[in-house]
Amino acid sequence: MRIAVIGGTGLIGSQVVKNLCTAGHEAVPHSKSSGVDIISGQGLDEAVVGADVVVNLTNSPTFDEASLAFFQTSMDNLLAAARKAGVGHFVILSIVGVDRVPELDYYRAKALQEKILAAGPIPYSIVRATQFMDFMDAVLSWTADADTVRLPATPIQPIASKDVADAVAEVAAGAPLNGIHNIAGPEIFSLDELGRITLSHKGDNRTVVTDPTAGMFAVVKGDVLTDKNAHLAPTRYTDWLS
Repeated sequence: MRIAVIGGTGLIGSQVVKNLCTAGHEAVPHSKSSGVDIISGQGLDEAVVGADVVVNLTNSPTFDEASLAFFQTSMDNLLAAARKAGVGHFVILSIVGVDRVPELDYYRAKALQEKILAAGPIPYSIVRATQFMDFMDAVLSWTADADTVRLPATPIQPIASKDVADAVAEVAAGAPLNGIHNIAGPEIFSLDELGRITLSHKGDNRTVVTDPTAGMFAVVKGDVLTDKNAHLAPTRYTDWLS
């Protein structure tokens, strides 16, 4: 199949393109650097022409309220171009529990993206993943100083980006689900515990302080970012760290 991967040069997109090409498909990466602008619409028609599948892995440049407008405009433009080109399957990557954290602007924006796709004219698949292991350093940096890192005890189920890319490529090469496929890492940690494991592995002597008000994940209630019934990926966090 010919598969247009929008956002195909990023962390997940580049791995998805590689997986699909290895499997014998013609996966073509597109991004702003290659002349495709999903907000203005520039280059979109050319990017999706002849494609059997479109995989949209683009992301908002901000995580605030502006992200809602980003996903509204980008999805409207992408769906219009894909419909014109006769695309038969449209895939996006989203987040486990995204519709259960309305306190976060970015999660509301991703939930909006899902709704736009589901209401659109093209058969679709939504892959929801838990939090990426690759982003743990960024999470630690949000509430850190020279001596401590403050983290809430929010339950999370970290997944390796490689496992996410494997799942997205598999779904893209299959029949449209017209629904959601949840994927998650094999282990559940509290975020503060995961911070301690990460710092210990790096030889970082800072202390992790459990703080229910610290950082973005402080507003998350309960275990909504985990899913024991999801398809469990193979990579364990300590193996990934190694």
